[in-house]
Amino acid sequence: MTGAARCLAMVLCCLAWPLHALDLSLPANALETASRDSALDQQPLPLAPYADGVLPVRILEGPVTRRVYRIPSSRLTPLQILAPLREQLKAAGYTVLLDCNQDACGGFDFRFAIDVLPAPNMYVNIRAYHFISAELPGTDVALTLLASAGAGAGYLQIIQIGADRAERLAIAEPDATAPVAAVVVPRDIVAELLEQGHAVLSTLEFAVGTTTFNGAGNAELAAIATFMEARPGLQIAVVGHTDTVGGLETNIAVSRDRAQAVRTALIEEYGVAPERIEAGGMGYLAPVASNLTDAGREANRRVEVIIVGEDG
Repeated sequence: MTGAARCLAMVLCCLAWPLHALDLSLPANALETASRDSALDQQPLPLAPYADGVLPVRILEGPVTRRVYRIPSSRLTPLQILAPLREQLKAAGYTVLLDCNQDACGGFDFRFAIDVLPAPNMYVNIRAYHFISAELPGTDVALTLLASAGAGAGYLQIIQIGADRAERLAIAEPDATAPVAAVVVPRDIVAELLEQGHAVLSTLEFAVGTTTFNGAGNAELAAIATFMEARPGLQIAVVGHTDTVGGLETNIAVSRDRAQAVRTALIEEYGVAPERIEAGGMGYLAPVASNLTDAGREANRRVEVIIVGEDG
């Protein structure tokens, strides 16, 4: 069996089917990155693709469980993640209501119309995602499944609606011997941009004195690119900043080159049109903290995205 086949066989296979409950076994390397539960909530259940400015939904009421998982793998496609789950749902008696990829679902309009936990925990590649909604006839139980693929990882969001707590979706515990990553607190950089007009790219890592970084698979850049695709008239600027170590001219050059590196990543890795992004550097002329402390200097070393305007 090939490595890809073994990985596919591990993903989300069902081992048992108690009445009204699903027992899904995740691979040992799947890491839960976010969760949000509601004891009583109203949750939209998508019934059809987004079309003519509308996403057809049915509003369900009851307890809601939301989970997001990251599955390290460069081989899995969104359909490979969801196909085993789809078969398990059917075997358990669920009726699939909607089963579509990014094109059939409605592209970025569909993605922004559904409930998605924020990046960087749930990364949705607007060009590679798959969605399933299903219900269990005769009960108040329904599920939505969203899978996406990014650089080096697959992402899975599972939302269960309406089941009693005793019948909630059971996720098998990951292998206790597998390394456990820290859970990242969700941060919605798009909401921050809309509210404040600017946001710091907090997940970029530039080595001291360097102006290059790996932009592939960066959830914040992906979220910005998706947002810009949804708002085709939006114009942004990327601005680099430094601390006060070194001369002004050197720091302005470093900050400008870092901003340009981010601009290049948005263009080359995420397909944003070059004419929609400006890049510049301020050096140490716009601090957000004191340069007299290590923490202050670290805060001042940053790259920001600023909304410049929006045509139309």
